[in-house]
Amino acid sequence: MIINKLISDALGIKEHQIEKTVALLTDGATIPFISRYRKEVTGGLDEVQIAAIKEQHDKITELQKRKETILKSIDEQEKLTPELRDRIEDCWNSTELEDIYLPYKPKRQTRAEIARKKGLEGLAKLIMAQQNIDVEEKAHNFVKGEVEDTKEAISGACDIIAEWVSEDEYARNSMRNLFQREAIITSKVVKGKETEGDKFRDYFDFSEKLSRCSSHRILAIRRGESEGFLKISISPDDEDALERLDKRFVKGNNEASEYVADAVKDSYKRLLKPSIETEFASLSKEKADEEAIRVFVENLRQLLLAAPLGQKRVLGIDPGYRTGCKVVCLDAQGNLLHNETIYPHPPQNEYTKAASKVSKLVTTYNIDAIAIGNGTASRETEHFITNIRYEKEVQVFVVSENGASIYSASKVAREEFPEYDVTVRGAVSIGRRLMDPLAELVKIDPKSIGVGQYQHDVDQTKLKKSLDLTVESCVNLVGVNVNTASKHLLTYISGLGPTLAQNIVDYRAKNGAFKTRKQLLKVPRMGEKAFEQCAGFLRIADAENPLDNSAVHPESYHIVETMAKDLKCSVKDLIENKELKKSLNLQTYISPTVGMPTLNDIMDELDKPGRDPRKAIKMFEFDPNIRTIADLREGMVLPGIVTNITNFGCFVDVGIKENGLVHVSELADRFISDPTEVVSLHQHVQVKVLSVDTERKRVALSMKGLS
Repeated sequence: MIINKLISDALGIKEHQIEKTVALLTDGATIPFISRYRKEVTGGLDEVQIAAIKEQHDKITELQKRKETILKSIDEQEKLTPELRDRIEDCWNSTELEDIYLPYKPKRQTRAEIARKKGLEGLAKLIMAQQNIDVEEKAHNFVKGEVEDTKEAISGACDIIAEWVSEDEYARNSMRNLFQREAIITSKVVKGKETEGDKFRDYFDFSEKLSRCSSHRILAIRRGESEGFLKISISPDDEDALERLDKRFVKGNNEASEYVADAVKDSYKRLLKPSIETEFASLSKEKADEEAIRVFVENLRQLLLAAPLGQKRVLGIDPGYRTGCKVVCLDAQGNLLHNETIYPHPPQNEYTKAASKVSKLVTTYNIDAIAIGNGTASRETEHFITNIRYEKEVQVFVVSENGASIYSASKVAREEFPEYDVTVRGAVSIGRRLMDPLAELVKIDPKSIGVGQYQHDVDQTKLKKSLDLTVESCVNLVGVNVNTASKHLLTYISGLGPTLAQNIVDYRAKNGAFKTRKQLLKVPRMGEKAFEQCAGFLRIADAENPLDNSAVHPESYHIVETMAKDLKCSVKDLIENKELKKSLNLQTYISPTVGMPTLNDIMDELDKPGRDPRKAIKMFEFDPNIRTIADLREGMVLPGIVTNITNFGCFVDVGIKENGLVHVSELADRFISDPTEVVSLHQHVQVKVLSVDTERKRVALSMKGLS
């Protein structure tokens, strides 16, 4: 099939793999399910490859629909020749397709269209032929009806020629090639907006080759334009462009040729250049969007898969000065047990009273760890908390509170805590983020989590699609406990969605905890297909069948049971005894539907059933002497945490309000093209202070020569 071949050529994946993958997707299988449980069918394609196949297939399907629309439009004009039909049907490039269609596209009232209605197309053809004629004399024959004189006739004919030039495929491709190689993107400040638009100062008089302009610069410039501070143009050398067009269209050295040359110049400035400029503005924005979305997706994946503390009893603190620090106590499942407010900081300064209260809460609720939000008064609160004496060992963590305020005011939070205000909900979110970042962050719009680059400037539909896929991928990679997961977490499980997720929660509330995966089939609207897609990603702790708490899919239980039977032991014994597993010959369990990829996955899972792929959490401490930007000095080496990654570097929190920037050129002693080669989100790093701009509140850092 032509579509599969096109996808194969674009992605470098074999046609038969694409055919099988598309069939699975069409049948309703999800990307996580296909990549995890259908390796034999796809030839071991991973999530990224399957997502790329889906995206390409969707694009080509849309292009096919567009071709049908174009064919119908031209046919209705009675201009569809067999040759034109073949050319359109054989075209699989959207730009080329639109160029083919351009001369037939129904037009608004253009100058050329008005001239045609006045009967001037014949004169345009005479001039375009560029024979040695008296143009004015020929034009006289067209002075009739709405055409008042020869000047109007010639002008109208030239308008038609200008449109022909702008619709010529060769001319358009020639201009595209020139723009591709030579176009300069220029930005200038709008007069009178210098002070108001100071944050775009770097782009007040900026120019760079478009092909070399980085994605973050393009997005910054475009934001400046949308906010009314910058004017942008994209243009190659105009003389070079006109010279190319003249070679194509100006064929003689006579009066008619001079009119054609004038029409070519008019066409370039009025029609062709603006059209191609718009095309390249759109293309460059699209590429910049793709790069920004790629960075955002990678950051979000790292954030969602951040190390969890696990099921521990946590005291969460949302720090503050005047309004106090909101304190909540949570049990090991994240349920709210207690909340109140303490005032250890100015203006109240109830330090002793607050310390006594926290110490008492830790004892009363048997707290294992304390989570402190990293916003206002965070460092002071951390200092206060770590100086309290407790009756037991308590770990203290500073937690990112990006998006916590969004969550606390959301419908989700109101449903969870209808009787509490936003401050309590925010503190609960901070505490739960320490326990399980993934379970808590899925409740927040990813755009509000604060790990993107120009996330509000990129294509919002593409961004949402990419971020949703990322959340889905992370949730299914980790798997969820079906008896404790919120409906928001369950929504992202393969094959579920909002309705089934809610039905699972309702069934659980009515009938108690699930004891087996098979019991899921009793949930309203849970059909065989949905069960197939979701079962392997849902865990049941302490289940009757130990495989129900693993990533082994129920469709493969019989394989494990056969293995246990062959070894004359139980499934539980097989899981617990490494020597028993080693004695298995996996080749004997290969069948027409089960190959070594599935068998290897099963053995990995039997080694560590239900294992969490996330790393273990680590403690971190800022330099106690650094509290504000005024405390920084050039040359200082400080501990820090990577809070955001962009394609021009990474931002690091060194314990002050302002995050410092480690430019990509300062990440390592070698050349780095992508910061993710060196750093990851929430990584603990050592940084050196290069410069401090207190006026603009900017801190430049370096990681060169530091571990």
